[in-house]
Amino acid sequence: MSPVLLRVLVVDDEAPARRRVLELLDEVPAVRVVAACAGGREAVDALRAGAASGEPVDVLFLDVQMPEVDGFAVIEAMPSAVGTAVPAIGFVTAYDQYAVRAFDAHAADYLLKPFSDERFHAALERAATRARAEGDALLRRMDRLEALLADLRGAAPAAPAYLDRIVLKGRGRVRFLRVEDLAWVAAEGVYVRLHTAQRTAHLHRALLGELEAALDPRRFVRIHRSALVNIDAVEELQQDSHGEYAVLLKDRTVLRLSRTYRPALQARLGQPL
Repeated sequence: MSPVLLRVLVVDDEAPARRRVLELLDEVPAVRVVAACAGGREAVDALRAGAASGEPVDVLFLDVQMPEVDGFAVIEAMPSAVGTAVPAIGFVTAYDQYAVRAFDAHAADYLLKPFSDERFHAALERAATRARAEGDALLRRMDRLEALLADLRGAAPAAPAYLDRIVLKGRGRVRFLRVEDLAWVAAEGVYVRLHTAQRTAHLHRALLGELEAALDPRRFVRIHRSALVNIDAVEELQQDSHGEYAVLLKDRTVLRLSRTYRPALQARLGQPL
């Protein structure tokens, strides 16, 4: 490694995985770890803070699969978080089905868990080389990020990845509810209440987290531990004197946006609230 100082951000929801990467980075004098984040929300905040301070992150080691705000959402939020100060990205994943060709084409490297010390240091060297080479070529870095995002969006499997109909079972009949008709979903124990844009409601046996995972995250966003909303059904956000937000839907329903889930909405929008 060259003696040039690199500012590195580590993002992984698994504590042992974070520790291993940090231990390997500790062996490299030219590296300064700016933060070690357990999730995507923290990562976006750390990227934004670095860009705002004039000391942007040079290299980002990013886990792909994380709860609530995953690696994809971090990438989506990156343009608004860092401006043109895009770091060299090294993806870390246990699942090689996550658009490996796109990562290989546009990211500095990707590490498939478990990886050896030698493989990690090779990835770090590759990311460092890219960060140094592109220090004065920010436009090319933005072009690469945009190309990566385009590939990720186009990397969906041929079969539908998310539900487009929800099966509602009743006494002696089965109905199909179109997902596009959903306005919001509320948790009710082991059931969910499906509220439609037509102001009808249906009780459905499913956990809210299970249904959230089956719906397209580009359309449906968790705003509270007990509420999931179709972003197309939102009219506006209304802020109170304490800085809290209420979500006003087009049918005049008012829901609460909790502080816990506000970063997920910001990451989805790619813009701060």
